[in-house]
Amino acid sequence: MELRTRDRVISLDHPIVMGVLNVTPDSFSDGGLWLDPEAAVAHGREMAHDGAAIIDVGGESTRPDAEPVDEDEEIRRVIPVIEALADDPALSISIDTRKAVVARRAVEAGACIINDTSGEAADGSMTPVVAETGAGVVLMHSRGTPATMRSMTEYSDVVADVARFLASWAVGLEAAGVLQDSIVLDPGFGFAKTVEQNLVLLERLDEVLGLGYPVLVGTSRKSFIGAVLDLPEDQRLEGTAATVAWAVSEGAHIMRVHDVKEMSRVVQMADAIASAKWGKG
Repeated sequence: MELRTRDRVISLDHPIVMGVLNVTPDSFSDGGLWLDPEAAVAHGREMAHDGAAIIDVGGESTRPDAEPVDEDEEIRRVIPVIEALADDPALSISIDTRKAVVARRAVEAGACIINDTSGEAADGSMTPVVAETGAGVVLMHSRGTPATMRSMTEYSDVVADVARFLASWAVGLEAAGVLQDSIVLDPGFGFAKTVEQNLVLLERLDEVLGLGYPVLVGTSRKSFIGAVLDLPEDQRLEGTAATVAWAVSEGAHIMRVHDVKEMSRVVQMADAIASAKWGKG
């Protein structure tokens, strides 16, 4: 399987790691750490050295109750970082945003993937940005806004409902001219889902994979891991590793993580086992 992103093709024959780079003051796990552009760029390069194939740059927190950021401020935060990291032709950059204007500017600055975290509140003008730029796109399921998502967890069947929504979104993009192999699906772990619903989504991840698109899993340090283990954000490494290993064993393609060095090793080991199981080694 391949992911086509503008002028490059990313192989997904084996799972890859996407490193989280939040240039925000208020992200749930690393807010404020990389707000300085020079520190952010250095961290992005460090993650690439540690095994990240994609660096996901975000300028607006989507944690529960996060304050919204206007377009100009989000652009001010992300563009210098993307421009600096895009100087490395071996590194693929994605922009984590809900706004079409930010996405377009980021692609112009060198990003090749748009990680659209808007979910059911999608910006209608994002589709032509994806189609016109030829960027790869990650479609993440969510509901509402950071202020309302925790109250929007009613589903008839969380896996079936999420899969149905993502499939419909992907088909709409294809109808607008986006290539099927430029689309990635993300079930949206931690977004408008209870602890139990997140666990069910992981256990039944094969149903999302069955839609035929690459699947991204973003469980890193999430609150459902903290709830299961009764641990704060800075002590969820092992819990994250368990979810990453499970996702790889199920066939997921991209792991979005904060702890790149450690999770790259988990991915490599879990993939070796899964490849042996299916005779891919």
